Amino acid sequence: MTARIIDGKTLAAELIARVADEVARVGRDHGLEPGLAVILVGENPASESYVRSKTMKTVTAGIRSSIHRLPETTSEIDLLRLVAQLNADRDVHGILVQLPLPPQIDPHKVIEAVDPAKDVDGFHPMNAGRLASGLPALVPCTPSSCIRLAKSAHGAQAAPHGDTRERVHMPFAGLEAVVIGRSNIVGKPLAQLLLGENATVTVAHSKTRDLPSVARRADLLFVSVGQPELVRSDWVKPGATVIDVGINRIPGEGGKPRIVGDVAFAEVATIAGALTPVPGGVGPMTIACLMLNTLRAACTIAGLRKPAV
Repeated sequence: MTARIIDGKTLAAELIARVADEVARVGRDHGLEPGLAVILVGENPASESYVRSKTMKTVTAGIRSSIHRLPETTSEIDLLRLVAQLNADRDVHGILVQLPLPPQIDPHKVIEAVDPAKDVDGFHPMNAGRLASGLPALVPCTPSSCIRLAKSAHGAQAAPHGDTRERVHMPFAGLEAVVIGRSNIVGKPLAQLLLGENATVTVAHSKTRDLPSVARRADLLFVSVGQPELVRSDWVKPGATVIDVGINRIPGEGGKPRIVGDVAFAEVATIAGALTPVPGGVGPMTIACLMLNTLRAACTIAGLRKPAV
């Protein structure tokens, strides 16, 4: 068997094009221009790269963006003061604080300081609680990306979270889903989304006994642990859909670093039914989901109906 490779770049471009159409519509019909504010503290190279990618896509989507760069020595009080200013800014509909933060700043305090209505990362406890309760919420972008990519392999589109209209087709209903990784950013919210899709969900982690055998049960396998090529071919059920969230840099030929995921791609591609590549899978779609969250936040704040994306 050769897995179908899920093209995250193409799917993300399609989603951003649909977001751009809706951004143009709300601007034309309601005079609304969605705005995203990004806060970057320090000069972490990976964070710089992520922020650059995100802000480039805001241009494509027609979303107004601003970057607030603060020095590494910024105090927690000063960062919280900036967050409060952005919360009060009516032209800002989404606030993203790029993680990680320097050690003198408590990330939990900063996340809780963001207005939940503008929390386009979906990390605020209020949004996490609403997600767990099955209520409409701003959902973390990486889990949303995982659901969209997996659904593309099953011939379905992702419905907006909290959409109570009857769905004709729920492709994950009754399937066994295994999420390896239990972070607040990916694993836990992803499990909640899968439960909302009527999948049977297992969350596995570093203390799980016989992790390979647990993974082999999965019709849908999601991996987010930050361990290069942890998942091998004998961990995967034949025909399973495998979504690789990991981004790891390891030494390559000539000492030049290369990027790999948490899944041994070449091995797993021989047994899986569908598989995301790294790079080019979850990453681009995560940024597209950030654009969608910003549009949704803007519409909600303005009292407009949920955009049809």
